[in-house]
Amino acid sequence: MSADLFTPLSLRETTIPNRVMVSPMCQYSCEDRDGRATDWHAQHLTSRAVGGAGLVMTEATAVDPRGRISPEDLGIWSDDHVDPLADMTSFIKEQGSVPGIQLAHAGRKASTSRPWEGHDPLQPADGGWDVLGPTDEPYPYDGQEPPETSRMGDEQLAAVTEAFVDAARRADTAGFEIAEVHAAHGYLLHEFLSPVTNTRDDEYGGSFDNRIRFPLDVITAVREVWPDDKPLFVRISATDWLDDRESWDVDQSVRFADRAAEAGVDFVDVSAGGIHPDQELPSTGPGYQVPYAERIKSETDAELAVGAVGGITAPEQADAVLRNGRADMAIIGREHLRDPYFTLHAARQLGREDAVEVPPQYERAF
Repeated sequence: MSADLFTPLSLRETTIPNRVMVSPMCQYSCEDRDGRATDWHAQHLTSRAVGGAGLVMTEATAVDPRGRISPEDLGIWSDDHVDPLADMTSFIKEQGSVPGIQLAHAGRKASTSRPWEGHDPLQPADGGWDVLGPTDEPYPYDGQEPPETSRMGDEQLAAVTEAFVDAARRADTAGFEIAEVHAAHGYLLHEFLSPVTNTRDDEYGGSFDNRIRFPLDVITAVREVWPDDKPLFVRISATDWLDDRESWDVDQSVRFADRAAEAGVDFVDVSAGGIHPDQELPSTGPGYQVPYAERIKSETDAELAVGAVGGITAPEQADAVLRNGRADMAIIGREHLRDPYFTLHAARQLGREDAVEVPPQYERAF
């Protein structure tokens, strides 16, 4: 069945009212470095719900303090994080949108300063910390000393899995309707998937089945505690953009999507890259990553919904991706920063004003 931008999407017992998703976008705005959501996070997320987006996803939300990208990242490793998140989910639902949370661990790419402060690796003396990875090989920062990287043994693997599980329980308590496991952009779970970073010779490295083992363990454990009536997403990098070496690619992503579905995933959020600074991006024109989502949607054996991201900026473009069956949802990031009311504007431009309820406070403008 063909869909357009304003066709509802039902996954398990959750119905997303339209096919516009606010992409997870890090805000690096926990100024107290405690992981607690602030007024900035509330403004950032709830304004997009007022703007009509069907699904509003948080930024990468750290399941453990060592899993933060920067000290200012949002977190859900403590019960103290639940109440401010619950305030946001309640408001998002009141606007008719669905709140989602991305559960994340940055792995060896953790412990950096914020982008506008250089995105440089931080040592413990500067507010950083030692980091975890599949091996003790650190992320190759250009001419800068990385934090010490520890190869994860059985104890660390179990602890991180439990951190994801505890975070999922807290996310449910906070009122999120969708949880997304972050396995993209060179962060911890992606580091296990890719042979670029996973050179282990034990049961968690080497073959495809071994490299996907830990990410699938995490997904399975989260699915076991995430309510049966609520959908589970996973974000992946479809390719490492490293064609000159053995790396993660779209063929493996298709295979992984099938295995993730067997573990209880309902939706694959398809991005790309991030594993190594030598990556070579294709032309970053409009919809430049949509073909990856299209391949996964068309080639997986499982009944999975698939989301496309990357250079989707116009209503007609987003609508065409769905009408042509290339993806099931348009995942929109930077355009939502420019226009929090993207979905309301899209409804007007596409002649679908009937499909989105404009808040009465804003009716005179629409």
